[in-house]
Amino acid sequence: MANEESDFKEFTDIFRMVLNELGSGIVYFVVDNASKDRTRELCEALSVNDARFITIWAPENRNVVQAYLKGTKLAYNNGHEIIIEMDAGLSHDPRAIPAFLRVLKEGNEVALGSRYINGGSMADSPLYRRFLSIGGTMLAKFLLGARPSDMTSGFQGFHRKVMVDILSYHFLSTGHFYQTEMRYLVRNKRWIEVPIHYRAPSPRVSPKSIANSISSLMYYTYARFYGAPKSI
Repeated sequence: MANEESDFKEFTDIFRMVLNELGSGIVYFVVDNASKDRTRELCEALSVNDARFITIWAPENRNVVQAYLKGTKLAYNNGHEIIIEMDAGLSHDPRAIPAFLRVLKEGNEVALGSRYINGGSMADSPLYRRFLSIGGTMLAKFLLGARPSDMTSGFQGFHRKVMVDILSYHFLSTGHFYQTEMRYLVRNKRWIEVPIHYRAPSPRVSPKSIANSISSLMYYTYARFYGAPKSI
């Protein structure tokens, strides 16, 4: 959760509706110094009023990957059997969560959110972001031999036994390539794609994140052809 003040009520109202329908579930909000508005205050107020929402204040985070892993590690340590990772601010719709749970309870170890399969979509995204997402997916599939139709989505779910391998792995990514790296590393698990509706209101992707993506992609490409292919 970062700079989500304007969308906070709509996002959490939808989430509460989904949790009510499911009858179970815990949500971990990871907030760090990247958030400059009242997001942390709103998260903590909700946590006081609804015990299903737990706020994690993590000022030590230095990048978004540390934020992802902070939340998933806490969920793992708290004994959850299924862990779903998603972005806030309505980029990812909580109403897709039941579909993730369904496929993970049908024998799949990993559920990958996809905008590019039947039933998926991408809206409110500037051309620049669409180019990075679609172009990144095509490039990763070509260089890494990856099979998922969407290699850059951050909406994904895992069984606990997969998460232990993820948390012990040293990721190269410090930014957006984390999603691609994750999908490549779990390629040998039993995975399936789930259609999602994605909204990306922000067009900004930093040059540093793009540089990290390129260097990480080259590392895994080299390992695929000339070394031991990495996997979890």
